Amino acid sequence: METNSLLLFLCTGNYYRSRFVELLFNHYAANAALSWRAESRGIALEFGVNNRGPISSAALAVLHERGIVPAEPIRFPLQVEEEDFRRTQRIIALEEAEHHPLLLHRFPHWLTRVEFWHVPDVPRATAADGVALMSRQVQNLIRELTIERL
Repeated sequence: METNSLLLFLCTGNYYRSRFVELLFNHYAANAALSWRAESRGIALEFGVNNRGPISSAALAVLHERGIVPAEPIRFPLQVEEEDFRRTQRIIALEEAEHHPLLLHRFPHWLTRVEFWHVPDVPRATAADGVALMSRQVQNLIRELTIERL
């Protein structure tokens, strides 16, 4: 399978939401033989001062429950940079209320290309609720991309 389209998931710290959907999307996209691959980045890593380790333990636990095991070593969060936007065909930020102002301030010229989902971060939503919502969003996206391919 040739991978030729890149999807970029964004959240604030690239620790929980964007990392979860990146790994989940890549798993489902491979199973559906889609020519899409996802990466994830954080818009403001400095806001994740309480993050411990490379990825949220809640996100990692759900991925493991679903048989999705990230490659070792698991990378630490990455800050989004201009080049990430340039090489990406599709950009999705995980919560408009939180991420629109950050993007407007830091990357205003890319804002028109960003799609927004509405997945609040912990503690405004429980990890279980967030994971369930993100899972549905990723499944909808996989269906959309599968239909576009046909």
